[in-house]
Amino acid sequence: MPKKQTGVVSVVLVNFRGTDDTIEAIRQLGQLDWPSSRLEIVVVENASGDDSAQRIRAAAPHVVLIESKENLGFAGGCNLGVKSASGEFLAFLNNDAKPDASWVRAAVNRFEKDPMIGAVASRVLDWDGKLVDYIGSAMTWFGQGYKPLTAQPIPSEPDVARDVLFGTGSAMFVRTSVYEALGGFDERFFMFFEDVDFGWRLNLLGWRFSYEPASLAYHKHHASMTSFGAFKETYLLERNALFAQYKNLGDAALAKIFPATLALTVRRAVARGNLDSTSLDLRKGGDNGPSEEVARQTLAGVYAIDQFVENLPSLTTSREGIQATRVVADNSLWRFFGETDAPSYHSEHYLEGYEKIVTAFGVTDSPILTHVLVITGDPIGAKMAGPAIRAWNMAEALARDNEVTLVSLAGVEPVSAPFNVVYIKPGDDRGMGKLEQQADVIVFQGLAMALFDSLRNSNKIIVADVYDPMHLEQLEQGREQGPEQWNRQVSDATNVLNEQLTRGDFFLCASERQRHFYLGQLAALGRINPANYASDPDLSHLIDVVPFGLNEVFPPATKPVLKGVLPGIGADDKLLLWSGGLYNWFDPETLIRAVARLSETHDNVRLYFQGTKHPHPGVPEMGIVAESRALAAELGVLDTAVFFNTSWVDYAERHNYLSEADAGVSTHFEHVETTFSFRTRILDYLWAGLPMVVTHGDHFASLVEEENLGLVVPPKDVDALADALQKVLFDADFAAVARANIDRVRAEYGWKTVLAPLVNFVADARHAPDLILSGVVSSGGSRKVPRRAPARRKMHGFRHDVGLFVHYLRAGGPRAVAKKIRSRLGHMR
Repeated sequence: MPKKQTGVVSVVLVNFRGTDDTIEAIRQLGQLDWPSSRLEIVVVENASGDDSAQRIRAAAPHVVLIESKENLGFAGGCNLGVKSASGEFLAFLNNDAKPDASWVRAAVNRFEKDPMIGAVASRVLDWDGKLVDYIGSAMTWFGQGYKPLTAQPIPSEPDVARDVLFGTGSAMFVRTSVYEALGGFDERFFMFFEDVDFGWRLNLLGWRFSYEPASLAYHKHHASMTSFGAFKETYLLERNALFAQYKNLGDAALAKIFPATLALTVRRAVARGNLDSTSLDLRKGGDNGPSEEVARQTLAGVYAIDQFVENLPSLTTSREGIQATRVVADNSLWRFFGETDAPSYHSEHYLEGYEKIVTAFGVTDSPILTHVLVITGDPIGAKMAGPAIRAWNMAEALARDNEVTLVSLAGVEPVSAPFNVVYIKPGDDRGMGKLEQQADVIVFQGLAMALFDSLRNSNKIIVADVYDPMHLEQLEQGREQGPEQWNRQVSDATNVLNEQLTRGDFFLCASERQRHFYLGQLAALGRINPANYASDPDLSHLIDVVPFGLNEVFPPATKPVLKGVLPGIGADDKLLLWSGGLYNWFDPETLIRAVARLSETHDNVRLYFQGTKHPHPGVPEMGIVAESRALAAELGVLDTAVFFNTSWVDYAERHNYLSEADAGVSTHFEHVETTFSFRTRILDYLWAGLPMVVTHGDHFASLVEEENLGLVVPPKDVDALADALQKVLFDADFAAVARANIDRVRAEYGWKTVLAPLVNFVADARHAPDLILSGVVSSGGSRKVPRRAPARRKMHGFRHDVGLFVHYLRAGGPRAVAKKIRSRLGHMR
């Protein structure tokens, strides 16, 4: 395969007897708002048996043309094309589709929002842009994927980015690395539902499939199938739905659902042929001949089941691999299935059987989910500080197996997330109360319990995230306020934490140091007692360590931001980065003095403070910011060797700053806040593989020293700090050793790893034993989280018919739907 090129998009088109369409699609790709140097077009000529290859080569000599010796179908054709693609991203476009100018750019922008977005589904309209082809996905309980509102007018409500189960193969994008990890499309499908199966597998591995409405394309609906019999399409749809469901459902779901799927497939086959399945009953009499004329539409369903049996050995092998590597539970994916109770075929005989099957097997029941509420006091949006980043990743990890709502008490910008995101204004206890009632488990940080009576009085399972020892923080933050206000701030913070530690069922802290500290505070409050100790002698079910984490992948830079961009910082300068904000309990002044001293012998050293204005509007700029600017100006290094960002770096942009840095720095004073702090900026340095210089005293200083990740210096020692900065920046051998050690250590801090205690607790969430015995909470007869599953409502009339026609909208378009409506009206007369 060709070497992958960062930032390049490879568009794969499969041609089969549609050369005019293919040439037009290539022409449209030439009009994209995307650099031609970062666009590769790969065309697979899928054994059309005519002069297609010659015509395409003549019309578009710049494309990579692959000639297949046999018709591989859509799935095989795409896989063949990918083998010759060199892009970081793959784009799949039907040859009878045309892209909007922003099709590629909007999709790539979506990828850049989150490294866990593995694929992007485009918005697809009909050729004239008047009707819907794809604006989201859904799936029936029996495995047939469909596109809601296909062939309907475009909805008037705003179309927003969101996560979906699958995109349409007519216009979608995938990270090449993810495509290869999944093994591409399943070629056994040939065509139809290979995109459904692909998206399902992608979601099971924990990747996000994000729908991006700004990535727009237009499609001639099923132009390639107009010359084939409808029964052949029926056969492929029936067979491939069985393939996809068998491979991807978990063991429990497969045991429950698949027998019902097979029974319904037979019922649908019989109904399509208008057959009487009692005709062979001995009591019926009638024709005793050895043969009976049967419609091919009936044989399509029967043959589909037989081909499922024929392919069972290879399907079983695939299933074993998928189930062994999946990280997302079936109940979590159910929210992407949409309206599952959609019969997708219409006849009275069929519908009677459908109702009998779903009633007997319970296959339309929504799976039982734990509803988790995650609350942060910080804003959610492009610019996020530590608390919001932590809450976001908690929500993302928990959303794999639970229904999650992330609440911000400070504001929410439009974001795409695999969970619900809402804003509740402090004081809106009615709004918070509604969310509290819906929740089974509540995870919060900061002041949430103090701000809402509904949380303070909640009987739900409470997880208090006390990774920020706010009472110790107030010892420094309130120092400048005068004795009375200082005492009040520390006392208030202590009371807030005591209330949380008294009521919580489970607590999260950021380090073993913090855990020991909080065990002392819990003991003083009486929470270290026989009830909690009896079955949990190490008390890890009461309080456990959940540090800040890292995204699994450090993405490549998407644009230059400092070197050669910010006046005063050259492309070849040595860049020290202070990631995060400036607060009064840090010591940037010693760092500025050390950089000024180092600049006397090295005029290419630059220091950049990444954040000065906190994204939370309630957090004022601290005095140390102005003092640091003034010191830099006094030493003559402001905007020459020392630079300050005037705002805050966007969360999705921070990797660009980190990728340009040569080392990371963090300096602070020696006091009790430092002892129990967890400097999250250090994690950014681990993430980016940056050697670092830090001062003694906190958790990470010990880690840096023990693992040789950089250098640790005494607080307020300008000379030692200047020497350490020089060694990290100019001793290449030392820096190389530090980077190698960082590569080893940072794996321990991946979000998936560090959040395991929280994920495991929620999976078997229980009230703390002492709270039950003391009557603080009522368990309703059970210590475990309550479980509930809604009952199915039987659908009737035209509301029922909406479900019946979904499949026809996908497979046959509006003409097929109109035919079914006329048939329905005929039955009603």
